[in-house]
Amino acid sequence: MELILDGITKRVGPQVWLHGMGLRLHSDAVTVLLGATQAGKTSLMRIMAGLDRPTEGRVRVDGVDVTGVPVRERNVAMVYQQFINYPSLTVADNIASPLKLRGDKNVAARVRELAERLHITPFLDRLPSELSGGQQQRVALARALAKGAPLMLLDEPLVNLDYKLREELREELSQLFAAGGSTVVYATTEPGEALLLGGYTAVLHEGELLQYGPTAEVFHAPRSLRVARAFSDPPMNLLPAQPVPGGVQLAGGSVLALRHPLQAPAGGTLTVGLRASALRLAQRAGDVAVQGVVELAEISGSDTFVHAATPWGALVAQVTGVHYLELGSAVTLYLDPAQAYVFGADGALALAPVRASERAQGGH
Repeated sequence: MELILDGITKRVGPQVWLHGMGLRLHSDAVTVLLGATQAGKTSLMRIMAGLDRPTEGRVRVDGVDVTGVPVRERNVAMVYQQFINYPSLTVADNIASPLKLRGDKNVAARVRELAERLHITPFLDRLPSELSGGQQQRVALARALAKGAPLMLLDEPLVNLDYKLREELREELSQLFAAGGSTVVYATTEPGEALLLGGYTAVLHEGELLQYGPTAEVFHAPRSLRVARAFSDPPMNLLPAQPVPGGVQLAGGSVLALRHPLQAPAGGTLTVGLRASALRLAQRAGDVAVQGVVELAEISGSDTFVHAATPWGALVAQVTGVHYLELGSAVTLYLDPAQAYVFGADGALALAPVRASERAQGGH
């Protein structure tokens, strides 16, 4: 199914919630709407579904203008943040409801298949109120999949689950969506979900579409500082810098030599962006070192997040492994200059790191 949004604007009173947005979704693929709260994700999805009508612009499905066609006349499946199921129906009947509506002849077999895929087979005879939050959301997902709609919209479906359940369902959803068959739109505030789901990502900010493209491309080559901020967790380290021959100079006098010239002339102060994962505690050949003082060391899963005060400014390093660092102790962080982003004075991307795959192929 091809869904095209053409100049979609949404105003509520004097406020503009969506600004002239144009978007052509890739058929039978996952598109992630990534942005902070109030970025416009839910407003856009409601227009896609037919729940709301845009103030301006058109919605086209497979070439047909469906602007203003209500959701009940569309073949759309939706999953929300809340665990929305029919409370008086068993899990099996919840999943079966869309199958019965369309006259499916193999309801029981299809229900069991979906229950197995979402690991809820033991709960088929229970009511939703007897399940945990994660189990209830699995039921809602199974019912949405049972509908077999060409368009599936998921509005932050994992946000109300605990960390462990979110991790489990993320993995399962990426596998479910990989099977194809539906155009999937998935809204989230978390860059990690976008990376895991793959497909395509549209980065939104305050009702504006900042960038849209293959998820890996948007992540590795954010078009602007605003995109880089939205697509970094933990936040990208952003440091003021000045252009010097062959590189950029950071506060404290350190110079990062750039392997390639900047893509565009940059006047005024530049901004160097360093992902937290690019900073290390162990030195490698060609690294630049910066001395610092540990302000905080957080262990999260198999990583340690080191917050340090340095001559460059405050830095956060995401280091693989568990490291115990005392507050106030000295620490040396290392960086390969080839992993630095450079943004111009206007906030536009001037230079992105060469990706590992490109280096292997001799790319530039």
